[in-house]
Amino acid sequence: MAGTVFTPSLEGMKLVKSEEGHLLAKPFLEMCKNVLPVIEKLGSALTLVKSDIGGNITRLENKYSSDPSKYHLLYSMMKEELAAKKAKDSSSCTNGLLWLTRAMDFLVQMFCNLIEHAEWTMPQACSDAYSKTLKKWHGWVASTTFTAAMKLAPERKKFMEIIGEGGGDLNADIRNFCTMFPPILEENHKFLASVGMDDLKA
Repeated sequence: MAGTVFTPSLEGMKLVKSEEGHLLAKPFLEMCKNVLPVIEKLGSALTLVKSDIGGNITRLENKYSSDPSKYHLLYSMMKEELAAKKAKDSSSCTNGLLWLTRAMDFLVQMFCNLIEHAEWTMPQACSDAYSKTLKKWHGWVASTTFTAAMKLAPERKKFMEIIGEGGGDLNADIRNFCTMFPPILEENHKFLASVGMDDLKA
């Protein structure tokens, strides 16, 4: 069955929780990894986001791989760091999850914008998403760099054609992505807020 570039992520979203309703480390990271090919289609505009997401996924994957049974549940890595008072370290998995979640918030908002505002250009969709998600957490340098990069976003029609090349119902998949992903991200925010990490700035 032909699917869109979103299909692997959407399929992955169905597997991210245990029977008890806990987020599972490996399926969650695999699902996030499946979003990277979508970002690649934006070319140089989102190179920063892609490298940031990729780096945080790798950090969490390395921790998970060191003891898969111990870190089977996603938050087990963070709870260990919290107990050791290392959660706020810049290289911690807790910090990695925080920024991975925020980057995904940005992408969800960007695709929601494309569906909800048919008249918007790609830079408009990106800039609005940035101001609603990542901007408040970024310092001046990161914000300036990001804003400049988004101006390099491809023309909207071309971008939609590129991400729609695999067949399948692209608009339906984008809608599903924008509906199914936020509750998972919200769970991360609630956990991070419960441990005093959700309002950490860059």
